[in-house]
Amino acid sequence: MPFNLGPGELLLILAIALVVLGPKKLPDVGRSLGKGMREFKESVSSISATDDDDDAKQLKKA
Repeated sequence: MPFNLGPGELLLILAIALVVLGPKKLPDVGRSLGKGMREFKESVSSISATDDDDDAKQLKKA
């Protein structure tokens, strides 16, 4: 798990988020956070894929 958090700590964080954001906004925040993480992951993997393609092209030239 990230940052070495256990189940107790995750429950505490979720409880605090529920109190701060409220039950109506919490699903929206979670959805937008997941979407942002997905976009970041896709951009990192696409950068990595283009780097691999560039490396393969350079090897073919050599």
